[in-house]
Amino acid sequence: MKPETNAPVLLRGRDITRRWGGLVAVDRVSIELTRGSVHAVIGTNGAGKSTLINILSGEIPPSGGSVELLGQDVTRWAQPRRARAGLGRSYQRNTIYPSFTVFENCRLAAQARTQQAWRWWSDAQRCEASTAAARDAAARAGLDELLERPAGLLSHGQKRQLEIAMCLATAPEVLLLDEPLAGMGAEETERMLALLDQLRADHAILLVEHDMDAVFRIADRITVMVNGSVIASDVPAAIRTHPQVLTAYLGDH
Repeated sequence: MKPETNAPVLLRGRDITRRWGGLVAVDRVSIELTRGSVHAVIGTNGAGKSTLINILSGEIPPSGGSVELLGQDVTRWAQPRRARAGLGRSYQRNTIYPSFTVFENCRLAAQARTQQAWRWWSDAQRCEASTAAARDAAARAGLDELLERPAGLLSHGQKRQLEIAMCLATAPEVLLLDEPLAGMGAEETERMLALLDQLRADHAILLVEHDMDAVFRIADRITVMVNGSVIASDVPAAIRTHPQVLTAYLGDH
């Protein structure tokens, strides 16, 4: 489902810049994520993609520019506060708890969304809200038949699905996904693309990915970065033939 032209902007970065001493890792990058769309960011290693997603998620502050989440200026907000406000994030490396079951991983994520420190005496297993959120998130990610399986015994693709399920358990409106297809075989890639296609209707999704075939299949818009700067941002058909992109990145793709 392609996004409507009047779809609301859920996450906006304006002139985002990040300097590390004399190195400019991200140079005045602006980006908008709208509900109902997948916005892919591509570029070679060192292009600034991970730094950009880290700034948007609140892991590192920008040297300049601003970030808005659901209409609020969150530039100085830390990552946990942004997460509670509706932003979910996955990483290049698995961040699951391998000794816990699929359900327990999802429930922990759900509990983090609605922390109730004053109820420290309560049994977490009796929290109906987090239990329901965990089960729903696992089902949406296609893991409802694996709830009691230890996460460490999942296949690589299933672990990536679990990471997204853990994001969903926090009830996000924006998903920042950092290379969710890395290391996947053809069948696992198809499952993940089907999941992203399903999720796009209710979310704004930022996808950082190196699998160009997958990017051109799933993305509604593609931003191309080189040396920290954006050289093109357009619909996939235009990116395929963009002269600078062809020279800098896609080659004969």
